[in-house]
Amino acid sequence: MIGRRETPPVTVGSKLKGFDDFDLRLGDVMRGERATLGKSLLDVQRELKIKATYIAAIENADPAAFETQGFIAGYVRSYARYLGLDPEWAYERFCSEGNFVTAHGMSPAASASRTANDPKRDKRSAHDPFTDPDAVFIPRGESFLTRIEPGAIGSLLVLVMLISAIGYGALTVFKAVQRVELAPLEATPGIGSGIGTDMAGLPAGSLGGGRDDGGVVAAGPSIEALDRLYRPQALDVPVLTARDAPIATLDPSDVGTMAAPLDAAELAYEPDVDETLPDALPEESAVQVVAADAAEVVLFAVRPSWVRVQAADGSVIFEKILDVGEKYTLPKTEEPPLLRAGNSGSVYFSVNGRTYGPAGVGPSVAKNIALSASSLKEIYAEADAAKDSDLARFLAVAEAKNGN
Repeated sequence: MIGRRETPPVTVGSKLKGFDDFDLRLGDVMRGERATLGKSLLDVQRELKIKATYIAAIENADPAAFETQGFIAGYVRSYARYLGLDPEWAYERFCSEGNFVTAHGMSPAASASRTANDPKRDKRSAHDPFTDPDAVFIPRGESFLTRIEPGAIGSLLVLVMLISAIGYGALTVFKAVQRVELAPLEATPGIGSGIGTDMAGLPAGSLGGGRDDGGVVAAGPSIEALDRLYRPQALDVPVLTARDAPIATLDPSDVGTMAAPLDAAELAYEPDVDETLPDALPEESAVQVVAADAAEVVLFAVRPSWVRVQAADGSVIFEKILDVGEKYTLPKTEEPPLLRAGNSGSVYFSVNGRTYGPAGVGPSVAKNIALSASSLKEIYAEADAAKDSDLARFLAVAEAKNGN
């Protein structure tokens, strides 16, 4: 058939090559395993504490990159163990590919000394990845221009322009303030040219030099004219008349509340005295109180009790837990305050030295008790000290203090 290709003959026993059929070098295997772990040479250096140049030399099977030949075996085995490979197999492949023979004992090959003309040292330097600027694992340094942003340059220029404008405006204002302008006059003023006959009756031109109509220079002012011009004038000083006399001139015996009372004759001749005043004033005009003083009411407790005293308007005057024997004297107000007490069986009242109470029974709460002398006398009877031993003890202590 036209255009038909013939099928190539198949050789019996032939086999296609796979990945495992190729001979891989030690460096290819190690780089593949390192790439599988996602590690770079610097990561391996940081974790194994082995220089990256030594790791690269192990992958390249280059024994000349090592300073000391005696550490090569340990480095290769450690790196192989890190990659999950057989350490002995990796070391054998390294020795075979790099033509490396282990140096034992005190052999010269095991010495760390190197000469300046050592060809192996030059070869190691030529293959040193850290001396190569194009090494892929060394980060490139950033230049100075890469750190400059165009937006930052524009902002900086705007800031400089703004500062310049403000400085120029301030300088302009300062110069305008400091500027002094002189306006020219049409005629040069002469001395005393503006003085007329109104000043001290002197004729015009008598105080200053000048030229008359004939061109003759007039004489200057005389001493008498200047004396009359600059003679001090008497000032019109107002006369001040005090409306009231000084306080030191007032006699307290004649003015004020301590003044002596006026008799009937003086009141009769006084034109401004009110007719409703009595004919005679008493000798002593001191204020006297004729009403009896309010009774003293004292609130005390023979056992700890809470009390609260409120005024008639609802404000709290006193609120506290009275301890044993503690007293509170009530203020003398127009309207009696109200008492609210807890443990009222321990609260008593003293009205003018007489004891009344208790305010309640046992630990109950007493409310809205009017604390006036008359109300307490009507509500409560005099306290019986025989029924309350604490009250008897309190009264005995009080009598002993009063006796002393």
